[in-house]
Amino acid sequence: MNIKPIIEHFSNYVPLNEMEIKELKSKLTEKKVKRRQFILQEGDVCKHSTFVVSGCFKMYKVDNKGQEHNLQFSIEDGWIADIGSFHSEYPSKLYIEALEQSTILQITKPDLIFLYKHYPKFDRIFRVLIENAFITLQKRVLQNISSTAEERYLDFLKNYPNLFNRISNVQIASYIGVTPEFLSKIRKSIATK
Repeated sequence: MNIKPIIEHFSNYVPLNEMEIKELKSKLTEKKVKRRQFILQEGDVCKHSTFVVSGCFKMYKVDNKGQEHNLQFSIEDGWIADIGSFHSEYPSKLYIEALEQSTILQITKPDLIFLYKHYPKFDRIFRVLIENAFITLQKRVLQNISSTAEERYLDFLKNYPNLFNRISNVQIASYIGVTPEFLSKIRKSIATK
């Protein structure tokens, strides 16, 4: 199992010593995931926090009309999980699906709590990760209630330049809360400016 990407990721926050790395490695599970394979489905409890080594995932909700509403995308060096289900151990209302063939590292809640208790650096690292995710979510909610669709699209391009060529326009439209047809109009309008 190659854990170098997650070690480098954690080093952006706090470098780990050899014992911490050894303990982390013992708690991680590596998985290869096929395109269109789910790592979480609605009704299941989210049992893992997932680090993306390679590939791309989307987390979404399906409404009563069968429409998908994308909440999050995650690519290399990113995390994805239904945090509410993971921590509360309640059934999820979300899906997490691979958009590409992917390699992931996963950790369970009991193993994460073990690391928090015995190696305080992990508690600090994951606290910062959760804080950053909350800030991103808060910005997105504010944007959805106060920005135009064009502003949301331009912000998506600015904040996720590595995603633009990896996901479909249908996925982008769902994320910014418009129909694919309306996104097409937005793109044409931007191109003519």
